Amino acid sequence: MSIPRLPVVRCWRQLSSSGLPKLATRSLSTTPSLSVKYGWSTQSKHFRPTRFNQVTAGLPAPTTGPAAALKRKAQSTPIRAGVLAIKKGMTAFMGRTGARIPCTVLQLDRVQTLLNKTRKDHGYWAVQVGLGARDPSNITAPMLGYYEAKGVAPKEILAEFRVRDEKGLLPIGVELKPDWFYIGQRVDVRSNSRGQGFAGGMKRHGFAGQEASHGNSKNHRTIGSAGPSQGSGSRVLPGKKMPGRMGNERVTVQNLPILMIDNDLGIVVVKGAVAGPKGAIVKIQDAVKKPPPPQEFVDKTLKTLEERFPDADARLQAARGKHLELKAARREKRLNEILTGNWEPTEEQAKMVEQALAMDEANEEQQVRA
Repeated sequence: MSIPRLPVVRCWRQLSSSGLPKLATRSLSTTPSLSVKYGWSTQSKHFRPTRFNQVTAGLPAPTTGPAAALKRKAQSTPIRAGVLAIKKGMTAFMGRTGARIPCTVLQLDRVQTLLNKTRKDHGYWAVQVGLGARDPSNITAPMLGYYEAKGVAPKEILAEFRVRDEKGLLPIGVELKPDWFYIGQRVDVRSNSRGQGFAGGMKRHGFAGQEASHGNSKNHRTIGSAGPSQGSGSRVLPGKKMPGRMGNERVTVQNLPILMIDNDLGIVVVKGAVAGPKGAIVKIQDAVKKPPPPQEFVDKTLKTLEERFPDADARLQAARGKHLELKAARREKRLNEILTGNWEPTEEQAKMVEQALAMDEANEEQQVRA
């Protein structure tokens, strides 16, 4: 006697008292479940993309938005701002055992802070830093007003460094020197590589080239076919290696140790090579893949900045007031008088300056309370 065959059902509750499965009524909806409009899928019906990310498994609920993005990037964002430097060239140090250590000399040239970006106003925390000096005649009027309101001379290069939170913000107008870092610290160095101009496939991508004989005529260094007809659908596939501009790309060299710092010369010497020619602009910041500097060192650098620039806030407020006075003089076309010292602001102009300074103080108090 053969064993009776059980009915094929997905759930035993579908079995009625008579042992026969219940017939499931199909939906009469005309909306297709799979189509070009709704998207085709080749995955298995039993595939569950969220089975490893269930909230019931003890994982936090997935969130989106700027706050979640900043939280995800918190561990990969340095706690301090970086500095801008100029690549001066390469040299070598001799180690204790006689080993030759190649290193790169980076020079800081009047590196000053210009702006603090906050989460409330800009969506993230960052410090804007300027390097060098620039002729005011080669700068637009809006940028001249920007530097004038900061009380800082025009800069050659501006760049911003993201920081983890508001603790990484710095006073406006202070100068960052090489002792912002310490010997032995690991830093990340970013710069643009040397531009090679327009290059062919052999130089740019290392192609072997074509044959030198056997019917090859004046095509020895060409790349050959770029888009076959059958395999790729009569088109050039995205990402195809072809001749083009070579070099001048952003290169980040991570975890370079600092071998020497000198405030008098304004140099930071790092071990190894840094991308770019002599005179290239380089961004130096604390290494992301290494522990941050000790808190004692961070507090020491901030205290040093306060000692070197005790009146940074007062200078900023004075620069803002002077900027408003000059702005009013420009509107009235009386700039020559104020430059010679023969002009004094009217009561209305002085009142406007006082109101603007009061608004700035109120905004700063709100930021401190927040």
